[in-house]
Amino acid sequence: MSEIALDQIRFPHRHLLGIEGLSQDVISLLLDRAESYVEHNRQTDKTLSMLGGRTIINLFYEDSTRTRTSFELAGKQLGGNVINMSVATSSVKKGETLIDTAMTLNAMHPDVLVVRHNDSGAVQLLSEKVNCAVINAGDGRHEHPTQALLDALTIRRRKGRISGLLVAICGDIAHSRVARSNIHLLNAMGAQVRLIAPKTLIPSSIERLGVEVFNDMNEGLKDCDIVMMLRLQTERMQGGFFPSIREYFHFFGLDYEKLANAREDALIMHPGPMNRGVEIASEVADDIGRSAIREQVEMGVAVRMACLELLTLYAPKEDGS
Repeated sequence: MSEIALDQIRFPHRHLLGIEGLSQDVISLLLDRAESYVEHNRQTDKTLSMLGGRTIINLFYEDSTRTRTSFELAGKQLGGNVINMSVATSSVKKGETLIDTAMTLNAMHPDVLVVRHNDSGAVQLLSEKVNCAVINAGDGRHEHPTQALLDALTIRRRKGRISGLLVAICGDIAHSRVARSNIHLLNAMGAQVRLIAPKTLIPSSIERLGVEVFNDMNEGLKDCDIVMMLRLQTERMQGGFFPSIREYFHFFGLDYEKLANAREDALIMHPGPMNRGVEIASEVADDIGRSAIREQVEMGVAVRMACLELLTLYAPKEDGS
């Protein structure tokens, strides 16, 4: 396992609601702890006992096979009792409020609540009403902290560092909580961030977050070390943001012609699920030498194990202890 001395670990936050506000030291602790699980998860016997007797509840108001399964696997491999609450068939769909849900969950005495919700700020509200640690698994357009952490771990393992790298985040920035969490993390760790998208998919005043904005892929990708593509979140769009899928791919889809503007060893990333032929060409996504998309999925389990461990065992409790 990790070389970090366990008796010296202190995680200063009771919840993990976002990357914004996390220090470089805290982010590094999360990444270092996750690193210790990567090789462990490649072994035949993956089960540990550190969260034995602890209860983890996955409460997903939005569908997400990848994130929910990753958290479930992470909790079970740490020896925890994992419960997946099916919101689609629960009382939530019958009109139960978020506060009612919090009261119900409190009665179950869980140790960690993993929440995905379609409204920005809903996870924050829930964290104020429950007695356990809360991990944000994505809330509206706000943040998706564990995705940014697994992206950072992937980058650090492939490039050996994050500081000083030039990272391009391309696509549907306006509707992406992944983009926001990555912007906060990359800036905190000393990387330079570019956003590339049509003007209609760039939030107003986003430059205040310390990024450069480009509306041309060829220009924006110039000399980049990392190319991170985002899917078009059409389910969150109302109105026309671009003329057609075909035209969007022509100007903003990642193919080898556009990728030629980045560094020769530029790493290709995508948080998934991918829309092949929309934001990324299949041959680019499947490029064994340059694509880290499958590795991102593997890093997700390690990162979520680190988050569950640190919040359960090393974070301050409700009484401040």
